[in-house]
Amino acid sequence: MSPLETLRRMHDLAGWPLLSATFLARLPLSMSLIGLLTLVTGTTGSVAAAGAVSGAFALGGAVGGPVIARFADRHGQRLPVLVMSLADAVLIALLVAAVLAGYDLPALAALAALAGMCLPQIAPMARTRWVVLIRDRGDRGAERERSLAAAMSVEGVLDETAFVLGPALVGILTVLVSPTASVLSASVLIGVFGTVFALHPTAPPGAAPARGRGERIAVPALVVLAVPMFCQGLFFGGMSTGVTAFATASGYGDLSGLMYAVMGASSAVAGLLMASLPVGVALTTRTRIAAGALFAFSLPLYLAHDALVLAVTVFVLGAAVGPHLVSLFALVERAAPPSRLSQSMAVVLSSLILGQALGSAVAGSLADAHGHQGAFALATVGGLVSLAVSVLIMRTRWYDRRPGYEEERVGETAPSTGETWSDTGNIRR
Repeated sequence: MSPLETLRRMHDLAGWPLLSATFLARLPLSMSLIGLLTLVTGTTGSVAAAGAVSGAFALGGAVGGPVIARFADRHGQRLPVLVMSLADAVLIALLVAAVLAGYDLPALAALAALAGMCLPQIAPMARTRWVVLIRDRGDRGAERERSLAAAMSVEGVLDETAFVLGPALVGILTVLVSPTASVLSASVLIGVFGTVFALHPTAPPGAAPARGRGERIAVPALVVLAVPMFCQGLFFGGMSTGVTAFATASGYGDLSGLMYAVMGASSAVAGLLMASLPVGVALTTRTRIAAGALFAFSLPLYLAHDALVLAVTVFVLGAAVGPHLVSLFALVERAAPPSRLSQSMAVVLSSLILGQALGSAVAGSLADAHGHQGAFALATVGGLVSLAVSVLIMRTRWYDRRPGYEEERVGETAPSTGETWSDTGNIRR
């Protein structure tokens, strides 16, 4: 499928209103992280305090996300997304008021963590919603795989675009209005479009209570995926810090966001193109190739270059980011028990958030000590570790035998092995 065909397939599943709501409702995450940094720094004069508040917000999201997602798996998405969207809108507004009122750092960090914990987890909920829509439509075999590939590709692009556009919107609102306006805009977006997403008729109902071994999420197939996703977060932290350090040292500080957006553009296009790959190419193979490219394409970052050459290097590197994310989330869909899909998505996404938060903190110290290449080293390490895990630990058979999924595949062929599923849920050898 071409990128246009991929988008058309998603439109046929649910229409543009859902796609638009899922995108606009996930903008507040990146807007809040950057907006709080700007607002707290400007208000207190302390970058360290701003980092603590923004970090507490991210940590709260990583901790609260799986809990909210688990509730949605059990009771349906509508109620938790609606309640959390409205509650989070209020909490973010209260956090802004507390910053302007001069509350001390512990109080601000606590309020930020609470606001982060109430994030409605639009990204994992949206991925789960597409899976349910595809299942309910009755797609089978290769057609189902193409629809799932399209869904994961588009979701990856929406994530990338949100993390690129969010900081840009913060910058524009900060310049044209004020830092306060940028964070309050995030509050409005989550309240309005989180509500739209919650009330959309595609919201799936909850599943029956989990029973048996098949409903656990602490299984190797899912635990292993948390590691490369954490490494992807390290990569993001290293790249964003490295690009900023290079741009500042070279006198192009104002262009750092634009240069980072270049990577997001190539990543989005490459992510959409993942839906064009033949169904027979195993997801684990795609993950290994993407992780290898993530590592290999980062090596030119250490060559001597000017701003233009770095922009080209970053653009090429972005072509590995989208496929890596898309493949990992597709593997989560394969490995997760159907009744805990949202929670599984949220746990893996939390690994990325934690990796990015830690990566940004460590990369900052590396940049101070060794310049921009010190920060880039963290991105290279992230790619290398992800490659090692996908090659040495990840097993293809784990993702051809997802619990609760086998009975839907009777008579079909496992994509990676060519083996056929029996009516007992086992592979015929």
